[in-house]
Amino acid sequence: MSYTTDHVEVHVCMGTAGVASGGHEVMEALEAEFTKRGLKNAESKERNCAAKQTGCRGLCARDVLIDVYIPGKDPVTYEHVNAEMVPTIVEEHIVGGNIVEKWAAKADYFQFYDKQKRYVLADCGRVDPESLEDYIKLGGYEAIKKALTMTPEQVIDEVKKSGLRGRGGGGFPTGLKWTFCRNSPGDHKYLICNADEGDPGAFMDRSIIEGNPHAVIEGMLIAGYAIGCDEGYIYCRAEYPLAIVRVIKAIKDAEAAGILGEKVFGTDFHFKLKLKEGAGAFVCGEETALIASIEGERGMPRPRPPFPAVKGLWQKPSNVNNVETFANLPAILLNGSEWYANIGTEKSKGTKIFALSGKVKSTGLVEVPMGITVRELIYDVGGGIPKKRKFKAVQLGGPSGGCLTPDHLETPIDYDSLIAAGAMMGSGGVVVMDETNCMVNVAHFFLTFTQRESCGKCIPCRIGTKTMLDILTRIITGQGREEDIDLLLEVGNDIKTASLCGLGQTAPNPVLTTVKYFRHEYEAHIRNKKCPARECAELIEFVVIDDRCKKCGICKKACPVDAITWEKGTVAYIDHAKCVKCRECIVNCPFNAID
Repeated sequence: MSYTTDHVEVHVCMGTAGVASGGHEVMEALEAEFTKRGLKNAESKERNCAAKQTGCRGLCARDVLIDVYIPGKDPVTYEHVNAEMVPTIVEEHIVGGNIVEKWAAKADYFQFYDKQKRYVLADCGRVDPESLEDYIKLGGYEAIKKALTMTPEQVIDEVKKSGLRGRGGGGFPTGLKWTFCRNSPGDHKYLICNADEGDPGAFMDRSIIEGNPHAVIEGMLIAGYAIGCDEGYIYCRAEYPLAIVRVIKAIKDAEAAGILGEKVFGTDFHFKLKLKEGAGAFVCGEETALIASIEGERGMPRPRPPFPAVKGLWQKPSNVNNVETFANLPAILLNGSEWYANIGTEKSKGTKIFALSGKVKSTGLVEVPMGITVRELIYDVGGGIPKKRKFKAVQLGGPSGGCLTPDHLETPIDYDSLIAAGAMMGSGGVVVMDETNCMVNVAHFFLTFTQRESCGKCIPCRIGTKTMLDILTRIITGQGREEDIDLLLEVGNDIKTASLCGLGQTAPNPVLTTVKYFRHEYEAHIRNKKCPARECAELIEFVVIDDRCKKCGICKKACPVDAITWEKGTVAYIDHAKCVKCRECIVNCPFNAID
């Protein structure tokens, strides 16, 4: 959907990455420049210019990103903008009509979006996240108005026919989950939005809330009406301060407009919404632990059954969906279930948002149709592996997901295909690795996270993950034993079988899949005391290969402890007494000359 305006608008990315890169300074510079030139609040629409804050549009590594909208012309995007660039952009482009080509987005920027289908993220980058009026102007809250003309059963049936599955990781059919809660007896029911996004490298939910909080609120209104809930909570981790500020403002604005509270849009539907800040425990992403946290208890999972749909928050029937699930609902209601069901695959409908990171050229937030292949995501959307290195593996599904290999590049990204391959959809974290990544160390990294985040309630997770982590630590430090690989498999499978909640049941996945697909690396660490990827510091000593060294000095500049001696026209030399084995020389050498 295109964006049109009757005056000049400059959209500035003011998501977390945009703000961190200087978004506020760019906004201030634009406002100052417009005022100085008489372009602010001008009587002539052609000369009336405004700077507008928006949410993240995905390509965070290029921030600050700005879009220049001039009536009757195609929008132009500028990358890596700072306040010093603003006067030139205003002078040459907005006033003079000539695009500043040296700063304008190039082909790889547009390649990033070519295969995306941005429906949930459609208005991120266009709507002011702190403006209810702006959201309404772009069609906001029309979906809940439509839902209120239908019966709750009709709304649930529409969601069922759409094929929408929960985007929090489990992939349970959303409409069916709603039915369980609606059919549970009780005169008071709760609706909960899970925004406790704790996966390393994942920022999908944060960006949705920061960029378009009213879309989440509208989705919750639709769900609350369909299920019969009159009260809802958005559970958001406190580490998302910008998201929290914008959600609080959106709730207050919606209440003032009569969209939340008593008699929503003049009907008999009542819905109150509150924000609950979480303390950052990863386990609170599990719905029963999240419910315990809202109640003021320590965030620990509870045995199921009873399920939350029967006995949830304060023992009342409750429904929990994540941010992305709720944000899908307005488009489904407005465009119809058939429209949505035609996107994706037979069993995985719609689009999925991924946080693409690691060894890939274009990192950021992407929304792609279900069924896109791993290859398309990494090479077509992400632009491939930088520095002419080889793709080695991709971790799909966050710290509880699994690693896939080059043999899996044609695997469709949908719920069933990923599970069959040994990975999982998860909440949407995608970490790409190249030949410089050690898969044993990767498993150690992810298990360190899940072991630290274990709530400790059940023995298999509390003791089992610590046992596995101790074994991995032995292996990467050169103390591995011949029987360690089989022991990892045995303990990992026991943890998956016996753990109480999803954290423990999936925590061994990175270890099990790396053993399955990269067993030779484990064996090299144990038998040869070597790290094939040259990453495990205890097993390597850095040397420069004379016939590979191009005598460029890049490694010396990269070394943080001045352990490399180099003079122009000479081969570099590494002083092992100073070397701290940080790997910066290996990472930065484009000629693979450090071994």
